[in-house]
Amino acid sequence: MFRSAMKGAGAKTRRRLLGLALVGVATSTLVAPLATARPTDPDPREKIKQKNISIFVSSLIDKRHMAKLGVGDDISQRALEMYFKTLDPMKLYFYQSDIDQFAPESTKIDDYIKAGDVTLAKKIFDLFLTRVAERTAVAQKLVDAPHDFTVDESMERDPEKMSWFKTKEEADERWRKRVKYDLLLQTTDKETPADQTLDRLHKRYRAIDKRWDQTSNDELLEMFLTAVTMSFDPHSSYMSPENLENFAIQMRLELDGIGASLESKYGETVVRHIVPGGAADKDGRLKVDDVITGVAQGPEGEMIDITDMKLNDVVMKIRGKPGSVVRLEVKKAGGAELANYDITRARIELKDSEARSAVVERGPKGEVVKAEEGSSLKVADDPNAATGNVIEQKSADGTVFRIGVINLPSFYMDMEGRRSGREDYKSAVRDVRRLLEELKQQKVDMIVMDLRFNGGGSLPESVEMTGLFIDQGPVVQVKGPDGRVIPHDDDKPGAVWEGPLMVVINKFSASASEIFAGAIQDYGRGIVVGDKATHGKGTVQELEELGRYVNQFAPPNYGALKMTIQQFYRPGGDSTQNRGVVSDVELPSQTTHWPVGESDLDYALKFDSVLPRPHENYPNASPKTLDELRSRSTARVEKSKDFDKVKKQIARYLERKDEPLTLNKEKFIAERDELNTEKEQEEMFDDLAAGDKPVFPQNFYNDELIAIALDYLELLGDGRLAAR
Repeated sequence: MFRSAMKGAGAKTRRRLLGLALVGVATSTLVAPLATARPTDPDPREKIKQKNISIFVSSLIDKRHMAKLGVGDDISQRALEMYFKTLDPMKLYFYQSDIDQFAPESTKIDDYIKAGDVTLAKKIFDLFLTRVAERTAVAQKLVDAPHDFTVDESMERDPEKMSWFKTKEEADERWRKRVKYDLLLQTTDKETPADQTLDRLHKRYRAIDKRWDQTSNDELLEMFLTAVTMSFDPHSSYMSPENLENFAIQMRLELDGIGASLESKYGETVVRHIVPGGAADKDGRLKVDDVITGVAQGPEGEMIDITDMKLNDVVMKIRGKPGSVVRLEVKKAGGAELANYDITRARIELKDSEARSAVVERGPKGEVVKAEEGSSLKVADDPNAATGNVIEQKSADGTVFRIGVINLPSFYMDMEGRRSGREDYKSAVRDVRRLLEELKQQKVDMIVMDLRFNGGGSLPESVEMTGLFIDQGPVVQVKGPDGRVIPHDDDKPGAVWEGPLMVVINKFSASASEIFAGAIQDYGRGIVVGDKATHGKGTVQELEELGRYVNQFAPPNYGALKMTIQQFYRPGGDSTQNRGVVSDVELPSQTTHWPVGESDLDYALKFDSVLPRPHENYPNASPKTLDELRSRSTARVEKSKDFDKVKKQIARYLERKDEPLTLNKEKFIAERDELNTEKEQEEMFDDLAAGDKPVFPQNFYNDELIAIALDYLELLGDGRLAAR
């Protein structure tokens, strides 16, 4: 069992965004069996396994979920709707007659899963596969059909405003517009050669059909049971055995393999990132944008063609024990020739998920004088760990201030390592503590904790992390289904850092990040700067491995139930649920306005509050100080051409976000050049996935953060220690 303040799956437009932001598919780790392609009628042994998993999930969530709804007819109706939405979120495949066909089942799902009967999932999915094959066949014909891009027509983008198809003609028309839009994207993309446009789209639609056709029984069960659990709240889900292992990898930041991240693109397996120091990096031949076309095991194993193979299956073929050899057939980026690489697998640390550090010095006008990534901070080349950065800045009166920046992508913790008593288990708190000690040695005047895009992680880590900055006291309160409120305190006297503190957040800062930021704010220990508010996830999940209900001493891998069992509250009593942590100083940002927050999710729990807990009050964030910081920042932002551009983009986005997409080429290009939110989102998450990104790059936004930090130091004056 593991309790966490983890980020859960989203809904609507947020599904893709947070999937990219928080989850990377790494081609390296433990050996695991390949899932059987396409759901089949389970054999007797698998049927018993599915039955047990279904019963365990329904029983646990019925008794212990925070919402106390129970698995009944209301949940059953939600679950059927959620399952259809999971399969077809954009309403591109199902007909209204399909929905009507299964409507009588809407009050029976609760009875089915309590009895361990999941056959309904396959009945619906089999029909879905038929519809996908029909629609993708139509799409292939439409790719080669003539399209008039001068016609002034549009395509609805919001599925909530659409209805399911009533006729084949209606389905064909919606897909005509969908294909036309995809053609527009390809033909106006300067990076796509004109002769590859049609070929790429044919590959894309073929890959859609193939991908769904390769769904395994485990994946189908995961989708169906998660539709049930997400009918309680958006963060409860069933994890298949394979995804449970992937989750453990993400938390311990350690795996076995070649050290490369892959993505499926137009039906091909493309290298997205090479992990620094990993086996592929040391070998030196595999490069970003190379296409892997075949995989073989050992020096003599048969080369298996992986064209159109599901990405997870490719990943599992490449993973393996350290010291073993995997052979890859590779088509080099931008070429047609094939090469064969034999790479010896190794233990890989996911450095790009840890805290990192760097040293940057700037002159009196903000110009970069010297930039030394990881000057003396030992995890400087750790892109996924906490990162530290020292910025030397001169204030207006010539005083030199040194500002230490720590970037923390998640509150990671190796659960297995901690349970087994490993002395060197991976921990965000350990890494940040080490960075703070090293930054103190460099005599920094202030610490900036950068939690932008930090989606959460371990609840205990967030409590201990807060303890690095306060003396003692409550960090978070948790309330369970029984209404009892239990405080989680930092009980270790003394703080590692007692100087000025600034916490940087955005709308993607969630869960454990919000526990930390909320506690710092309630204590008056520092200031919170960034988007209007954090994500708004104020719930705690428990990860229950289901195999232990079969055999407690040698549990089989039955996957796990991630279930919301508590709601957390700040020391001052307010929940962060739906509301988030509101910034003390807000900076203009498009992410503030994107529909990616907790309040945008289906069945999110409501905001509430509990009684405040007695805690220390530091004088580091008085109302007078905050008012002055806002006033000074607003004055600079008003004069900034860069922020003026951002504000105009925000206004345009808000004006156009609910409008249909134009399919007129001239208007499309004009609107794309003016406001290309989707492209910005893709670039943002590509930057996040890059392992060589700077800790704290110099740009107008970060420059304003440093200006706020200098204002803060000036306003604190000599009273910079965290006196209580």
